[in-house]
Amino acid sequence: MRALLAIVALGLSACGFHLAGTRPLPPALQNVYIEVIAPYRVLQPPLEAALRAGLQRRGADVLSSRSAEATVIRLSELTETREVLSIGLDGKALEFRLVTSVHYEVIGGGKPLIEPGDLRLMRDYSFQPEQVLAKEAEEARLREFIQTEMAQLILLRLEARLGRLPAADAPLQPAS
Repeated sequence: MRALLAIVALGLSACGFHLAGTRPLPPALQNVYIEVIAPYRVLQPPLEAALRAGLQRRGADVLSSRSAEATVIRLSELTETREVLSIGLDGKALEFRLVTSVHYEVIGGGKPLIEPGDLRLMRDYSFQPEQVLAKEAEEARLREFIQTEMAQLILLRLEARLGRLPAADAPLQPAS
């Protein structure tokens, strides 16, 4: 049994398999500053915190102030909306959709490293008027979850595009 496990582990390591979040970051993401453009910001958005944590977990040096040699990840137009999906017989909302969107750019050496992109995520949830407090807490957790998932998706997109770039004077890569 141990021999079989050793062979499987050896086979997985030989094929380039890595657990999620253990691959080395592209060189452009080793030294990063995250800039969030948000008016009237009191707290750090969950998106920024999750992106910062994800980069640090992968070995990046995330700076607290802007530096000339650091790659800048600029997050802007972070919006969260709630849409009514269905209404009950009494005229009260029964289901909502939370929609979160963000615009991101990656700038290195004063020029864009990849083409700017947008990301939009949606999640639906049911609402019961007799459980208002519990549903408000659920909505807050769902908003945080969406932004955490958004940070993971942004990191995957950046890793995929920047991992293919040559080291010097790379052209823009189209964002999808």
